[in-house]
Amino acid sequence: MASSLRNLGLPFIYFISFLFGLPANVLALRAFAGRVRQPRPAPAPVLLLSLTLADLLLLLLLPFKMVEAAHNFFWPLGDILCALTSYGFYSGIYCSTWLLAGISVERYRRVAFPVQYKLSRRPVYGVIAAVAIWILFFGQCSIVIIAQYLPTNQSTSDAQNLSVCCDNFTPEQLKVVLPVRLELCLVLFFIPMVVTIFCYWRFVRIILFQTQVGTRKRWRAVGLVLVTLFNFLVCFGPYSVSHVMGFFHNTSESWRVCTGMPSALNACMDPLIFYFSSSAVRKAFDQRLQRLQSWGASLSGFWKRRTA
Repeated sequence: MASSLRNLGLPFIYFISFLFGLPANVLALRAFAGRVRQPRPAPAPVLLLSLTLADLLLLLLLPFKMVEAAHNFFWPLGDILCALTSYGFYSGIYCSTWLLAGISVERYRRVAFPVQYKLSRRPVYGVIAAVAIWILFFGQCSIVIIAQYLPTNQSTSDAQNLSVCCDNFTPEQLKVVLPVRLELCLVLFFIPMVVTIFCYWRFVRIILFQTQVGTRKRWRAVGLVLVTLFNFLVCFGPYSVSHVMGFFHNTSESWRVCTGMPSALNACMDPLIFYFSSSAVRKAFDQRLQRLQSWGASLSGFWKRRTA
């Protein structure tokens, strides 16, 4: 029963994430690209643009994860695509954590230290932060991929019969993989989560106690915080907890594959963060919604005329 739910649930969640996440992130990408090209953009749009790219990286690799799920989580596409897909997919997940933390720091500095923030608001800081984050995550995640190709005592025939992608490690490989996964959980999940919670706790307190802040802006601030916390606790949390459990149990947990469901949902939740954070994205989303409503009204009118 659990196996059938997993086999049906994962492809469904991957498909829904791809269906809704891809157009929303492409729309946000266009809005942020236009915002970054304007004179003297703030660091926040640069970080939001990088977060959009991380989401698109994850989303574009979801079709390969769907193929894997359709084959009962055995990988039929070869070793090279296995390494590239796993590398990009999990880099996209973990890259989002520190980008979200960077955005929370920007939001907190903007309301807590407005004068200093305006004086130091240079786009180069956002570019440096984004590049450093991408280098950090690509470097960290590459260790797990490399570990799959470390020499082992496993026979060639056994290795050929095992076609699970980046999750079927030998005892020798687990001695490298499990400590690295624990370090990934601490450095790429726990620390940015603590930074984000602290910054947004202070951010919300300041926003709610400022009488000159309008009601809509307050609700957007609360929505931004809630969606970000949802990402950390629900989308990233289960996958990171599997690292800790695997380290203490000295094995790769069998239920790790199910953590791909909430992780993929992250790419659908981030557009809400973009909507709450950026007036350019709100304008782009509202314009597209108006076009869809107009198109729906035209289609309804055409159908009524045909059936009249």
